[in-house]
Order: sequence, then C-alpha cells, then structure tokens
Amino acid sequence: MAKPDDRSDNVAKLQDAVQNTIENLGESEHYLDEHSVELSPQETQTLTNKNEKRREAISSLKSEIEDEANVQE
Repeated sequence: MAKPDDRSDNVAKLQDAVQNTIENLGESEHYLDEHSVELSPQETQTLTNKNEKRREAISSLKSEIEDEANVQE
C-alpha cells in the first residue's frame, strides 16, 4: 500500500536545501578566491559553472518554497 502524500515538512526541507546550497556556493567562491592561481583554467571554469548552477538552484528552490507555503495556507 502506498504511503499518503505528507507535504507538511516540505518547506523545512527546501529551506535546508537552500541553506546547504548557499554554504556550498560560499565555500566554492572562497576556494576560488584563495586558490585561483593554483588551478588550471579548466578547473576554474568548472567551479565557476558549478557556482552558476548553484545560483540557479537557489532561485528555483526559493520559488518552490513560496509555492509550498501557499499550498499549506
């Protein structure tokens, strides 16, 4: 038998995901600032691309939080 759809903690889970992604972005940017001279151009570009995807994910997650909050009201 399938479990019922329990969305009561979706907002909290999404907020945790946003916070974790923000922390990863900050760590990566700090790493780039501190070690960019030691990295190859390809490594720098890879990290830059990952950070752009993180920014996009944060934006998407925040929109999803708004949607979930509206559903719960």
